[in-house]
Amino acid sequence: MSDENGTAAGKNGGQARLLRNDIFAVQKVEVEEKEKSGFFSRLKAGLSKTRDNIVKGIDSVFTGYSQIDEDFYEELEEILIMGDMGVSATTRIMDRLREQVEEKHLKQTAQCRQLLIDSIREQMGVDEAAYEFEHQKSVIMVIGVNGVGKTTTVGKLAGKLKAEGRKVLIAAADTFRAAAGDQLAEWARRAEVPMIGGNEGADPASVVYDAVNAAKARNVDVLLIDTAGRLHNKKNLMEELRKMDRIIDREFPDVHRENLIVLDGTTGQNALLQAREFADVTRLTGIVLTKMDGTAKGGIAVAIQSELNVPVKYIGVGEAIEDLEKFDPDAFVSALFDLAPEDQERDGRDGPGK
Repeated sequence: MSDENGTAAGKNGGQARLLRNDIFAVQKVEVEEKEKSGFFSRLKAGLSKTRDNIVKGIDSVFTGYSQIDEDFYEELEEILIMGDMGVSATTRIMDRLREQVEEKHLKQTAQCRQLLIDSIREQMGVDEAAYEFEHQKSVIMVIGVNGVGKTTTVGKLAGKLKAEGRKVLIAAADTFRAAAGDQLAEWARRAEVPMIGGNEGADPASVVYDAVNAAKARNVDVLLIDTAGRLHNKKNLMEELRKMDRIIDREFPDVHRENLIVLDGTTGQNALLQAREFADVTRLTGIVLTKMDGTAKGGIAVAIQSELNVPVKYIGVGEAIEDLEKFDPDAFVSALFDLAPEDQERDGRDGPGK
């Protein structure tokens, strides 16, 4: 009898644990969905200026022309270029649109608005391999000019990766800006992640050397390196990046490498110029677009990927850790064109790799 009671109690206990796990899983999904919804709302608000500049212009062209003709195409092309999408991306978008209009034998402008939206979306693909570093031993060097939010991005990424169970170490290699070390130390404290730094004016490459060897000794999953945005001149800055690259390659040859460039979303085409300069001296693997608030020139997200063939991997819409998210092209286009998120789900599209 006691054995039967024990067996029954064991079964009941197991069922209770399963029920608790199910409830926890449901609650976790609900929290994640709420966070996504909140981020989408903030992204939509952040793209308000771009929506005014690009989307309203596009809508006016569709309203002004009923028939698809060369004047219609030229008007659209001009609006896209002036909206910071750039010549290269605009050319690809318009070529794809013309191709589909011809294939489908369309005559009315209203018939091709969705084709235009889809063509814009196609310029911003992010494949699942883009986030491999989250699951491998990785060194992530975060680069960019001063004022774009590099240090804040390092802190937010550290917090996110730590929350996902990764063992993270931060390297404060921006030794030329007095406040950089203190700012990063505060982010490290919030994220509960250890940090290695040097004295103000110290050689940044020596900080990277110490951090890389500490990461190996401590069996760290992800080493995040904050770098200087400005030295005495641009040549010195670029040479410093090459030097740090060489040290990482020499000291940690088998580690997964990421070079993320942080760009200010409010600067438009200047952001593209910055990315090109850094791409000349180091291999860029991803872009972090920050400050995507109401003043952002969101068309640059399309231009940069098309021009440099480097994916936007993260997008920031505020100062909190949850305001930095993986870049989702579908959500971005939906926010830009003021579409509901469920519209993209009905189209059968998926977001970025998780």
